[in-house]
Amino acid sequence: MRGLTGPGPDSARGSWLAVIAAVASVTALALFVGACGTGGLGARDEGPAHASAVAGAGAVASPSPSPNDPDKYRKVDAVQLLKQDPAVSAAVKRELKPCSGNEYPVDISYGDLTGSPVDDVVINVLTCADAVGIGSYVYRDDSGTFKNVFRTEESPVYAEIDQGRLSVTRQYYEKGDPISSPSGEIVTPYSWKAGRFTPGKSVRNEYSKSAGQVPTPVPDS
Repeated sequence: MRGLTGPGPDSARGSWLAVIAAVASVTALALFVGACGTGGLGARDEGPAHASAVAGAGAVASPSPSPNDPDKYRKVDAVQLLKQDPAVSAAVKRELKPCSGNEYPVDISYGDLTGSPVDDVVINVLTCADAVGIGSYVYRDDSGTFKNVFRTEESPVYAEIDQGRLSVTRQYYEKGDPISSPSGEIVTPYSWKAGRFTPGKSVRNEYSKSAGQVPTPVPDS
């Protein structure tokens, strides 16, 4: 008759244990997902991501040496390197002053772009007021001295290391665009060949005029 009138003590105890087990499983799953969410950034090499870098100019950033090959990393004084480089224009050098305190509008990335025994150095110079990229440079170690092997001062511009290649992003404006809202960007990959950087096929990304929309990639003709 117990089966017709309702669950007895044994059945109720079993149901309660099932609820506890289900809650424990959900909690464990949430902890696992949270741990995954705090992991690495994927396949991108060292160096700031373009979107976050152009959001504001900060202090010179020097990533820690790779634990797999610490001998390749050699930290540089980016500001002094740029000031002493005759290939850097006077206009860019005028921007090499602290935005506040000792914070310069310079971003630095270290990584292997040219196959040198020492990590190459990618340096971006931005304006203090608008964080607009005004110059991008790559320096390669040559017998203990870093030499300029790439330079572009076609503003707005930003260079970074992506999948072992140099990636240069140039934003463009159409008539009526405010400086804070370009119409899009042209991204060009560069590969190191025969002692120099050779450009690959560019991709044009047209920014959506609606807030929060993802840029639409369009092959550059």
